[in-house]
Amino acid sequence: MDKLFQLSAHNTTIGRELSAGLISYITVVYIIIVNATILSAAGIPLEAGIIATILTVFLGCLLMGFWSNTPILVIPGMGLNAMFTYTIVQSGGFAWQEALAMVFVSGILFMILAFTPIAKTIVASIPDSLKEAITVGIGILLILIGFDNSGIITSSEHTLLAVGNLSSSTALITLVGLIVTVILFLKNIPGNLLLSIIFTAILSIVFGDFEGNGFSWSMPSFTEYTSVFGQLSFAQAGNFVFWLTAFSLAMVVIFENIGLIHGHTKMLNQTQKNKKALQANAISVATAGIFGTSPTVSSIESAAGIAAGGRTGLTSIFTGILFLASLVLIPVIKIVPESAVSPVLILIGVLMLQNITNIKLDDLLESFPALLIIVLIPLTYSIADGMAIGFILYPLMKLLMGEGREIQPALYMIALLFLGNFVLQYAL
Repeated sequence: MDKLFQLSAHNTTIGRELSAGLISYITVVYIIIVNATILSAAGIPLEAGIIATILTVFLGCLLMGFWSNTPILVIPGMGLNAMFTYTIVQSGGFAWQEALAMVFVSGILFMILAFTPIAKTIVASIPDSLKEAITVGIGILLILIGFDNSGIITSSEHTLLAVGNLSSSTALITLVGLIVTVILFLKNIPGNLLLSIIFTAILSIVFGDFEGNGFSWSMPSFTEYTSVFGQLSFAQAGNFVFWLTAFSLAMVVIFENIGLIHGHTKMLNQTQKNKKALQANAISVATAGIFGTSPTVSSIESAAGIAAGGRTGLTSIFTGILFLASLVLIPVIKIVPESAVSPVLILIGVLMLQNITNIKLDDLLESFPALLIIVLIPLTYSIADGMAIGFILYPLMKLLMGEGREIQPALYMIALLFLGNFVLQYAL
């Protein structure tokens, strides 16, 4: 074990790594029900989504642990699951099977970049303001989804959006759950998001805001899951929009993972492992499409395991094994009401919103395209369309201001791809 994971070289022990793995699991296990709930809105059966999430995390953590030997967790990304369901399926009109094919394609593109020097070229061409804007825009979208699912915000014929029925049990339970979620987070209590979901679920049951799917303790049935596993559909592969959407998804996946992995390896003082961690993550994204879920990311919650002393891949492997063991908890996970998930979506959205401080708001040439991305992602309910406007406008404004030479060719190519998509969708 010491030789495989270089425990002595990393000044750690098996006990410390397993303890960090347990803490990591408690911190991030909430993703099982949250991700499956979002996927169910795309048409993927809830139990199948739960199994897909568990298996994807299990394999992703094993890949990260064995390939890069880092304590980084790999889970379906918040924001990316929203893009999968609300942008690609609901707004884009693609079937969830076609969306899974896009996840697979984005993973292949990510792998090409991760195993070649191309990644540095593309990432370097994208200004930081646009990268941060994507994160902020997705954060606002998650907040909107959380409030919409709970009935706190509803659609309106006169004002687009309006305050819903705040006296309804769902809205009240969500608001109470949100307050508790924030307090638990501020107190830095281990497993705060999991505890929040449990608390809000109990409230829903006590006050009758609970439909119930019929509880029976039995091992999960993989019969339903077979209708999801490997069901990628390339029926729309002849459609240019299919490939551009997959490209947009890949862009978000790549930007998010590069930033997260760099942050984690820097925290570990192991930046030399960046490349292998990125490669493991890229493979995981491709397999996510096969298993039946949205793309994976190097979880921000990995910091909890690192803070607990995790230094090697043994931490992430143990976390992955604990996720696999969670299959026996599926009967409990299935009865968690949607109102228990909404507070978590809202809090995560708020945390992502804080990235706006990294945008130079006093420089209008930099901030204007970024702010349009931030506003248009939630207003259009489309991460891809919001991105497109900003990525087209940024190089255009630079050209018009006589600063076109500052733009790298890769960004011009990306802008032309997005522009071509708009022409095909709306002008022809």
